[in-house]
Amino acid sequence: MRRKNVFLENVEVLDFAAEGKAIAKQEGKIIFIQGAIPGDLVNIQLTKSKKDWAEAKLVKIVRPSANRMTPFCSHFGNCGGCKWQMLPYSLQLQYKQNEVIQNLTRLGKIALPECSPIIGSEKERYYRNKLEFTFSNKRYRTNEELKNFSGKEEIYALPAEPALGFHVPKLFDKVLDIETCYLMEEPTNAIRNVIKQFALDQQMEFYDIKNHTGWLRNIMMRIATTGEIMLNVIMAYDSIQKNVLLDFIHTQFPEITALLYTINHKLNDSIYDLEPKVYKGNSYILEKLENFQFKISAKSFFQTNTLQAEKLYQVTRSFAELTGKETVYDLYCGTGSIGIFCSKEAKKVIGVELIEEAITDAKENAALNNLTHCSFFAGDVLDICTEDFFAVHGKPDVLITDPPRAGMHQKLVEKILSIKAPLVVYVSCNSATQARDLQLLDALYKVEKMQPVDMFPHTHHIENVVQLKLR
Repeated sequence: MRRKNVFLENVEVLDFAAEGKAIAKQEGKIIFIQGAIPGDLVNIQLTKSKKDWAEAKLVKIVRPSANRMTPFCSHFGNCGGCKWQMLPYSLQLQYKQNEVIQNLTRLGKIALPECSPIIGSEKERYYRNKLEFTFSNKRYRTNEELKNFSGKEEIYALPAEPALGFHVPKLFDKVLDIETCYLMEEPTNAIRNVIKQFALDQQMEFYDIKNHTGWLRNIMMRIATTGEIMLNVIMAYDSIQKNVLLDFIHTQFPEITALLYTINHKLNDSIYDLEPKVYKGNSYILEKLENFQFKISAKSFFQTNTLQAEKLYQVTRSFAELTGKETVYDLYCGTGSIGIFCSKEAKKVIGVELIEEAITDAKENAALNNLTHCSFFAGDVLDICTEDFFAVHGKPDVLITDPPRAGMHQKLVEKILSIKAPLVVYVSCNSATQARDLQLLDALYKVEKMQPVDMFPHTHHIENVVQLKLR
């Protein structure tokens, strides 16, 4: 069974593996299947086949699992988000907790305490505070639509249609037109749909992603729990139509408190090196975590599930075991949210972050909350956290690290080992790379507590907080 494109019938799905892929076994080989759940009996086609494992696409569900639910979104299966809608949320949490335990046990290979029960999200829908949508002059047509046509000639003869929605997974130039998205509160859907219709009525050009032509590229929306709303309209170039569109949006949605636009001439969609311009209102929105306020600008990083971020940071603060006497170092501090959240129970907070703009935001957030004992520094931890720096600012009693999915660079792990802070709190969005780093930290540290927190219902993503103490 080494060949690709092998068709297998009546395969029983046994469990879940990493990244939300289901597991089946056939002739001693593990098969990873996207879209199936344990208990399904399925027909599959192999897309990749190695000696001990294979990947397959789901062709047909012969007999659905007793746990399988009907997805609530009409875009399910085509959109890249919310891939676990067919799974009850209680089981999603169970599988996520199992993944954390398995990764830390099998990959970390270190002594672990009992894992605390996962903290689930109170809101299973409408939990995000940020979404980005893409304009395209060529709408992606689903397999369901295309099955009504007799052959490729008919399909290729279809006229191109515009879209405003999400990129289709693994197809960079394909955009799925979205009618209703259940990830963010209204007026998200209303704003997107009204903008699309107005742009069509005014014959505004939607972007051609492959040929890099056209005008309208993206919209980015943020909605805070305070009720403030940000909309950033990204355009390929300046145009006399800009004011027409933005004035219309302002008139139709006066509740938008920060209306911005960004001109992006580049071939890619990222705006990290571009400057959003304010058209109406503020350049930021205000968000709250407990009693702390945070300014969020168009390019700021902020946890995209505000209510769960509170719970994640409460766990982090609890694990830090602060008494008011500690100097806390917050590595990968971003806009300062974790350090500020822990600040009232700390003597001093030092935040370190590579991105200068994030540090500027962190300083503003500290000032916004009248915190004079929080300091933030832009640069590499390896360069900043020296003995001379410690002589001025103090060595850390508690060190908090919240790295990206890739985890910490080995040199940073070695730096942490050399600093020897009595207590380390490791916040991770990828338990596999966290396990790798914990194995290295095990030379001097013992894991005392571990707490998974679910930030993203209906996805396979999971956060995990670990407390380590110096041996």
